[in-house]
Amino acid sequence: MKRIFLMGLLLCFGIAQSQSLKGKVVDPNNNPLENVAVFDRNSGNHTHTDSSGKFSLENVKENDNISFSILGFTNFDYSVSAVSFSEPINITLDEAAVSLEQVTITPEVNTLSQIVAVDLKTAPVKSSQEILRKVPGLFIGQHAGGGKAEQIFLRGFDIDHGTDINLSVDGMPVNMVSHAHGQGYSDLHFVIPETIEKISFGKGPYNAEYGDFATAGYVAFKTLDKLDKSSVSVEYGQFDAFRTVGLFNLLDNQNSHAYVAASLNSFNGPFESPQNFNRFNMMAKYNLNLPDNQKLKLTASHFQSKWDASGQIPQRSIDNGSIGRFGAIDDTEGGNTSRTNFLINHSKLLLDNKKLTTNAYFSHYEFELFSNFTFFLEDPVNGDQIAQREKRNILGFQTAFSDKINSESFDFAYTAGIGVRYDDVNNDELSHVKNRYGILDRLAYGNVDQINSFAFLNTEFGFGDFKINPAVRLDYFKFDYENKLSPTYDNRSESKVFASPKLNFIYSPNRDFQLFLKTGIGFHSNDSRVVTANSGEDILPAAYGADLGGIYKLTDNLIFNTAFWALFLEQEFVYVGDAGIVEPSGKTRRLGVDFGLRYEATDWLYFYGDANYTYARSTEEAKGEDYIPLAPDFTSTGGIAIENLANFSGGLNYRYIKDRPANEDNSIIAEGYLVTDFNINYTFRNFVFGIAVENLFDTDWNETQFATESRLFDEPESVEEIHFTPGTPFFLRGKVTVNF
Repeated sequence: MKRIFLMGLLLCFGIAQSQSLKGKVVDPNNNPLENVAVFDRNSGNHTHTDSSGKFSLENVKENDNISFSILGFTNFDYSVSAVSFSEPINITLDEAAVSLEQVTITPEVNTLSQIVAVDLKTAPVKSSQEILRKVPGLFIGQHAGGGKAEQIFLRGFDIDHGTDINLSVDGMPVNMVSHAHGQGYSDLHFVIPETIEKISFGKGPYNAEYGDFATAGYVAFKTLDKLDKSSVSVEYGQFDAFRTVGLFNLLDNQNSHAYVAASLNSFNGPFESPQNFNRFNMMAKYNLNLPDNQKLKLTASHFQSKWDASGQIPQRSIDNGSIGRFGAIDDTEGGNTSRTNFLINHSKLLLDNKKLTTNAYFSHYEFELFSNFTFFLEDPVNGDQIAQREKRNILGFQTAFSDKINSESFDFAYTAGIGVRYDDVNNDELSHVKNRYGILDRLAYGNVDQINSFAFLNTEFGFGDFKINPAVRLDYFKFDYENKLSPTYDNRSESKVFASPKLNFIYSPNRDFQLFLKTGIGFHSNDSRVVTANSGEDILPAAYGADLGGIYKLTDNLIFNTAFWALFLEQEFVYVGDAGIVEPSGKTRRLGVDFGLRYEATDWLYFYGDANYTYARSTEEAKGEDYIPLAPDFTSTGGIAIENLANFSGGLNYRYIKDRPANEDNSIIAEGYLVTDFNINYTFRNFVFGIAVENLFDTDWNETQFATESRLFDEPESVEEIHFTPGTPFFLRGKVTVNF
């Protein structure tokens, strides 16, 4: 009895000593700081502050050392005393330059996004092309005069313009389903680069919040809620490059913020036939803090762009001297496009750790593209130019409820969400044309109505250093296509339900080390025109993925990450240049490894680099004929960034992609390249003077390449070979920015 009594006393004493530490974290202006990492160095327990800056950390004992860290603020250590539990504590974090030291590695699924945040702050995005390049291992290529969405490469995928990557901005989807040019088409040019605050990303199909196209991964952009200062910049460079950007702070007080941003771009390019590229962007954002811990964000944006293009030229025309490297076979290619967006984001912090978030959006989009991939292969008289057009309205919303429950045995958190997206696409067209507007033959013409309703549940079970993250997503699709080329009324419909479970394991015994195993099923949808024509076959091909890797903070200033991964697709979609479409091409398998390194040598010198290897093959073809066209097997990016060195900042960066097969038997090779860019800026009072150089060493490189069968006007037979868009040569620009 005495032994039992003593054990009871010890147990009661232990419970008494282990308590809940509550408090609030603010900046020097008393503004609450959200998502601050709160870490108990003694027990390893951790949590994050909510949108009001409040936190609750369980199982804390007297004399425990609690660290508070978030990017952009000095780390703070707090020693727990007996009075710490009597009432909520108040912590004020001082602002500081972003550094790797502020990165805290906890058992979170997407910790690598913190590291990219350091990259973004240290080397800010300077152009639309750099927006996606901030994602480690992601490559892009432009091949249509600057106005068309970039071609994307990631994890051994030629994603074309977005078939296997889910892109969003402030919760609004970027990918276009059943697009006139290709499934998943993603044009990010409506985003003004200077307004980007944060880039979140995840590779593989492991996040329940992201559905269609999230096979190779997802990238979610967040724009600034407020401006630190207003600014106007003017940029001018070679090839008649001109850009001006204005960011204007309209309202800035404790409860509301508002700003507008606008930019104008023009560019002729190095081509013999000028690109005549013009793009105008405008954005306005208003944020309001409402009673009862509510936040409301209203965003409106518009962009429009038009351009001419020299197209993809055949290698043989360069070799025989008939055209120069920057010449054209058909210089009447090009297009114009526009997108208008209205977005509402609302959040409400309920009792304890409960939170409700909702976003709703409307977009009006127009697109017109003229291309000629095969020249005179199909029509030896008029040529093979095609036009792809559409007008689209997109409406949608998503609501998610999250909660966190703490106990002595484990922590439990979950997020449950529902939503819907509706695409109303009118006059979705593929036509054979001459000189852009002379329609010779309509190949496809109709209206698309596509609905995607979904629900997801993400759960997290935390056992101190260990976290289990089971999740599931359920998607319902309805595809409607009205074929206007049919002699009689022809409106077909198909529907499909798809479940995509996820299961992730995260182990992080301290703030400097994490191991993870991620598994999941994802999917990418097919074009409504293909779905209805094939009676619903191959609607939502599944992707099965797994990642095993780790993140290692070797010192306060050195972080290394690695991952071994596998991804299997039930159906690959491959771009077909001569038809301007994406078609199914069978099952595929990809195995790969990713490496990344970040090193902050001093408070002004930052090194970063990533290397990615992939073995990609079709699984239904014979050996030697199983290559996946344009799938990269090795890529690497990296650079050096300088920040605040005697008022100087800038950097030197590179991107490298190895030679890769351009067709199924590897008989045609897409040449790799190594390109280096450089920029330097000097700050004097309110002025920033900058110089940027693309392709510093004036390398001859092919930005985009395709194995295409084509016939020139004077050729008796067609030839299949590399057709390419040449990459920009040495390109110098100067820039002046005024801050006020």
